Amino acid sequence: MATAARSTRRNIDVTKAHAGDHEGCLAVREVLNLVGDKWSVLIVGVLGKGSLRFSELKRRIEAISQRMLTLTLRGLERDGLLTRTVTPSIPPRVDYELTTLGLTLLDPVRALAKWSEQHREAIQAARDRFDRRPQGR
Repeated sequence: MATAARSTRRNIDVTKAHAGDHEGCLAVREVLNLVGDKWSVLIVGVLGKGSLRFSELKRRIEAISQRMLTLTLRGLERDGLLTRTVTPSIPPRVDYELTTLGLTLLDPVRALAKWSEQHREAIQAARDRFDRRPQGR
């Protein structure tokens, strides 16, 4: 991933990526790795309502560990999707906020959340049918 992270970012034609364009496939995979994990999506969604402190983020995303929150925030900051502002105080205050680039991710994240809510029951029904099938089919 370190090599992929250093590669130049460019706009790509997704249809070319699916047609076998190796660089296009790598670029799509890189972006999906960046924003496709559940923690990144949840953090972007929560920060879409405004700047929050680390402890507030931790409280709003109940199942995330402190370590995973730290790693995910660092990755999102590295990729230019959020900013981290430290205010000197005792203890230091650290706030996280989406950048202009991060804000552009809100519509796709919200659309994915809406799709998930609309199709949750159908997906669960399909899983149940699959799990009831005899093994080996």
